[in-house]
Amino acid sequence: MDRVNFRTQIISNHLTTTQNNNNNHNLTTLPCINYQPPELTEPRPYFDTLLLREIIDGPMFKNNDYLFSLMKQSTLFCPRNRGGKVFIGPDFNKSMEEQREMTMKRIEYLRDQGVFDGWFEKEGYEGDLWRFSVAESVSVFDHSLGIKLGVHFFLWGGAIRFMGTKRHHDKWYKPTETYEVKGCFAMTELGHGSNVRGIETITRYDASTQEFVILTPCESAQKYWIGGAANHATHTIVFSQLEINGVNQGVHAFVAQIRDENGNICPNVRIADCGHKIGLNGVDNGRIWFDNLRIPRENLLNSVADVSPDGQYLTAIKDPDQRFAAFLAPLTSGRVTIAASAMNTTKIGLATAIRYSLSRRAFSMVPNEPEVLLLDYPSHQRRLLPLLAKTYALCFASNHLKMIYVKRTPESTKTVHVVSSALKAVLTWHCMRTLQECREACGGQGIKTENHVGHLKSEYDVQLTFEGDNNVLMQQISKALLAEFLAAKKRNKPIKGLGLEHLNKPAPIIPSQLTSSTLRTTQFQTDIFCLRERDLLHRFVTEVSQYQAQGEKSKEHIFSVTYQIAEDLGRAFSDRLILQTYLDVEATVPAGPLKDILGLMRAMYTTIVMEEDASFLRYGYLSTDNAAVVRKEVPKLCSELRPHALALVSSLGIPDAFLAPIAFNWVEANAYSSI
Repeated sequence: MDRVNFRTQIISNHLTTTQNNNNNHNLTTLPCINYQPPELTEPRPYFDTLLLREIIDGPMFKNNDYLFSLMKQSTLFCPRNRGGKVFIGPDFNKSMEEQREMTMKRIEYLRDQGVFDGWFEKEGYEGDLWRFSVAESVSVFDHSLGIKLGVHFFLWGGAIRFMGTKRHHDKWYKPTETYEVKGCFAMTELGHGSNVRGIETITRYDASTQEFVILTPCESAQKYWIGGAANHATHTIVFSQLEINGVNQGVHAFVAQIRDENGNICPNVRIADCGHKIGLNGVDNGRIWFDNLRIPRENLLNSVADVSPDGQYLTAIKDPDQRFAAFLAPLTSGRVTIAASAMNTTKIGLATAIRYSLSRRAFSMVPNEPEVLLLDYPSHQRRLLPLLAKTYALCFASNHLKMIYVKRTPESTKTVHVVSSALKAVLTWHCMRTLQECREACGGQGIKTENHVGHLKSEYDVQLTFEGDNNVLMQQISKALLAEFLAAKKRNKPIKGLGLEHLNKPAPIIPSQLTSSTLRTTQFQTDIFCLRERDLLHRFVTEVSQYQAQGEKSKEHIFSVTYQIAEDLGRAFSDRLILQTYLDVEATVPAGPLKDILGLMRAMYTTIVMEEDASFLRYGYLSTDNAAVVRKEVPKLCSELRPHALALVSSLGIPDAFLAPIAFNWVEANAYSSI
């Protein structure tokens, strides 16, 4: 009966309309959530957002906007109305085969709109910047579209342009521009990726017929991951070891036809599909085998070396190492486009996640009060705002890379190689880390493909691998810095180039007790970044010298066992370079609100690098007390950036149509009436 009475009392309490306990807080039903555009609730921009957009996008921002508008006009780009706005984006519900065909149809649409007209005729650095603009803009819509176009124009077309000579230009430029010829780029093999010099495909010369004969001698020599090869490509650039009279002359490039005009695979060529991937399924990656395929002698791309009709090997560069470097130097454009594409993808993730956090609420601080905006939580600010500031810094660095590439000279080849290696690695790492944080910051909505952020991770993951594994690139940077340091020491002259001139000065002295104001000065920021780079370079030199003193002859073995310090040095070089490019941009902006915001974001960038990179503590550039000061500074900077969050993501230049429904009216976009 006690149990029955207890349950009766509980039910009675549920049915009673009055509360006898006045000590309990009365909980009232809150009205349903309505979407409030952050433009109506956030402060008005403190600075000129259009000017910042011009700075971050560079001189081609109007061409970017033109290409964005072209894509918005066609149903091929899958427009859909969600929450009262029209968005465009690939339909990932389609099969792999359907996605591939849609990618090709979109390229044909852009061709018919005249987007590629004059691709090879536009000269000077303006022409190169225009080409980069095309590649970057289409990648904002879909990475598969950007990669497919990039393989055709930058890899196939770039090889014809830079590795070939007039006879190749006259023959291939026009059909490449019109897509009469669809090109691909067969460098990577099953057994060799980063180590291009180790590829196993063999090409021999037959003087009796004046033909080259291309052979895949073993399964590990099959060409692998060749974009465009599985379905559409008619021709390819084949990278192969060239044997002349039994002597291996190293890696060279050849033009080979792999399909006829009807799409049939050519004799002595075998092609297979690489299959479904975690992303980029709009690109038809394939595998290629060559069974003694014969091609004309003229199909050797001969800007560096040639073979005479009677089979004599001709080259002005006798040193094979220098010849190989000269051969591959023009292909740096691949890393330039990857770095820029990584930044555009990062912008999409941040613009989506931050806009969502400016309208989405969760929990209230006081009962019966409105829930709090996500971005008003300090923890949420810490997740997103440092990444936003760092993205601006990295965008400025990406623009710097484009400019040194388009204005390159033979003397600057090494600089372009080192800088492109550094920025390709750092920017793609940042892209993937940012997408993951944005995905989590969007909660369950970040899982939906239509909201982009989660799906972009799988689409862009491959950036960390192609055009050079990022960890390998970090080690390449350190090798180059070591060579510059030793060469200057041997000449007994000050070191010059790669921004290393600061090594000629006394080592900077870091204050024993840091303050908030000190952390924000350009002098301190420059000093500690330079101190870190110079110290790690000296440590790397010392480690290498110790192994040599112990009798180790193989430089490659020494580099393989000193990889930890080499990677730390590569990152230190990259961070110092990024800071310097940021300061160069900042110097062009007159005093005023925009310069103030740039200074605030620079402070955030340098502070977050110091907080997150263990080398500052590991090697003693920061004491534990100063590291604590750095850590406390981050939330202060976040709170100061918070009022400018909307203006800063608006300045990133990504049109609304290319973002996601959760970046705008996510309530209406998910309403039952929208199904």
